[in-house]
Amino acid sequence: MKGVVRPRSRSLPVLLAALALALLTVLAPRAAAETSVSRIADALRENPVYVDPAASAQLSGAAADALRRRIEDAGKPLFVAVLPAGYPTARLFTDLRTATGVTGLYAIRLGDRFDARADSVVLSRRAVGNLVSSVRGEPDAATQLGDFTDRALPSMRGSAPASWGSSGGGGGVSTAGLVTAGVVLVAGGAGAYTLVRRNRRRHEEERRAALEKLRVVVDEDITAFGEELDRLDFHPAERGADDAMRADYERALDAYDQAKSAMAEASRPEDVRAVTQALEDGRFSLAQLAARRERRPLPERRPPCFFDPRHGPSVTDATWAPPGGAAREVPVCAADATRLADGRDPVIREVDSDYGRRPYWEAGPAYGPWAGGYFGGGLLPGLLVGTMLGGLMATPSYAGDYGSGYGDFGGGYDGGDVSGADFDPGDFGGGFGGGDFGGGGDFGGGGDFGGGF
Repeated sequence: MKGVVRPRSRSLPVLLAALALALLTVLAPRAAAETSVSRIADALRENPVYVDPAASAQLSGAAADALRRRIEDAGKPLFVAVLPAGYPTARLFTDLRTATGVTGLYAIRLGDRFDARADSVVLSRRAVGNLVSSVRGEPDAATQLGDFTDRALPSMRGSAPASWGSSGGGGGVSTAGLVTAGVVLVAGGAGAYTLVRRNRRRHEEERRAALEKLRVVVDEDITAFGEELDRLDFHPAERGADDAMRADYERALDAYDQAKSAMAEASRPEDVRAVTQALEDGRFSLAQLAARRERRPLPERRPPCFFDPRHGPSVTDATWAPPGGAAREVPVCAADATRLADGRDPVIREVDSDYGRRPYWEAGPAYGPWAGGYFGGGLLPGLLVGTMLGGLMATPSYAGDYGSGYGDFGGGYDGGDVSGADFDPGDFGGGFGGGDFGGGGDFGGGGDFGGGF
């Protein structure tokens, strides 16, 4: 009896262990497949929002669908993934970006923690960091992801990937499918061409919208210069007028006509640079004319007043710092130089933006060509360091979207383009450390999601 009972008592834990091992062997691969980076990437290529089955309690199906529609309606390359709290974080952003292969902004909610990364052609590192910080501590995933999406979309560049317009499918291969396979292959080239044209058309629509925003500001500048000419008490045949004065006056008139013609013919944001260059030339000609008529020394050629180019050529440099930024030397007109010396604020040119009236250097990327025409020759980058426009213009693809205004930065993939693994992890970043979370790692470095802030 004892010999029989003893083996049975030993076999029970063995059987339980074997059963547990068998269950783990069967279930582990399936769980891994459901949450693998490759599976997430496949889903994001078809849909901007992925909710892991193990994280479905964080974001309901209805909330995920609403978020998806907002992103797709905006047509921007924003990818959102909701993952369970225990998901491995090492190199998560870099591996997901590589597997997805699409240039864009990637946001991940992992348990109750959140962060994002972006290719700089889509959104600057500073902008990503500011957006992430603005939604930290929000009460639930739906609120946090909704607010992040609403704040990110207006600032993003590029277009949604064409693959979002495709439909997934499954099933076996039918006879009819085999018969039509040849037709599909032939049509594939035409389909790909159609997708390329659609993306190109969307890109052109964005450029036209940026040009229309610029048109308002440039028309104000042209009108202001025309009023200066109307107020000018000068006639080429007046007593004391000489050939140099007449030449100055003629150049000012030509600049006015050139600015009007260039704006009428402008078809891209970068075309505006020629308009503001002409206006800057015309105002300098008027400054020379005034000096000749008053028998003063001719002014040196200086850039216009940084705070508002309509103030005319600058007369000196003054130290100034934007709110929260570092001090720098900027060219200023006599009136603004006096204001700064007296401790008063300069008279700043404000323009319309998505956030209301703002100084032009904080109003968005569309104003880069306008400013670049006034401040060419490499001066503008130094003047705008630490401002929104300065940060945006430093991205490699800025010239592709708006024209750099003062030089080209080279090419690159636009947001939404398929680049595969052809991207620089150091360029794909947020506002907290290196190319991945915590500098070289991923979420928080060493696997600590969201650490260090």
